[in-house]
Amino acid sequence: MTSKIATSEIANPYAQALMSLAQARNLTDRCGEEVRSLLGLLSGSEELRSFLINPFVKLEDKKAVITRILGDGADTYFRNFLLLLVDRRRISLLEPICQQYLTLLRQLKQTVLAEVVSAVSLTEAQQQSVREKVIALTNAREVELDTKIDRDLIGGVIIRVGSQVIDASIRGQLRRLSLRLTSG
Repeated sequence: MTSKIATSEIANPYAQALMSLAQARNLTDRCGEEVRSLLGLLSGSEELRSFLINPFVKLEDKKAVITRILGDGADTYFRNFLLLLVDRRRISLLEPICQQYLTLLRQLKQTVLAEVVSAVSLTEAQQQSVREKVIALTNAREVELDTKIDRDLIGGVIIRVGSQVIDASIRGQLRRLSLRLTSG
C-alpha cells in the first residue's frame, strides 16, 4: 500500500494536467461537475472501485466501463484523460487525482470547502446561513459545503474549514459545560 504522500506526489501532476487542459478549453467548471459526479459513483460503488484498481482486469475492459459510465454527454477531453489514466496504469489513483483537481478548482475560484456535520439534514436556508458565516470568517468568494449527518449530535452543527473547527452542536455545548463543572 502506498503512502498518502507518495500517492499525492503521483496524483498531483495528473490533476495539474487536467486543470491545465480544462483551463485551456475554458471547461474548468464542467470538468469539476464531471469529477464530482465520478467521485459520487466511486464512493457509492465498491464494486466499481475494485474493478478499476484490479490489475488483472484487461485495460480494454476498464476503458469500456469508463466509456459506458460517462455516457455520450461527457466531455471528450475528460473521457480521454480517464482513458489515458488506464493506459498509464494510473487509474488506481483516480480518486486522489479527482480530489486534487477539486482542490485546484477551489483555489482557482477562491472557494473554501466547509465540512458541516449536523444531527439532521439542513434546509436550504440553513445551508445559506452556514455559507454566509464561513464567507465572513474566511473572506472567500464562495463556499462549497460537504454535509454529513451524525445523529449523536442531538442538535446544532459542527463546521470544519481547513484546520478551524466551529462546534455549535448541543453535544459540544454539553461537553464544555461538563468540563466547566468538573474543573470548578
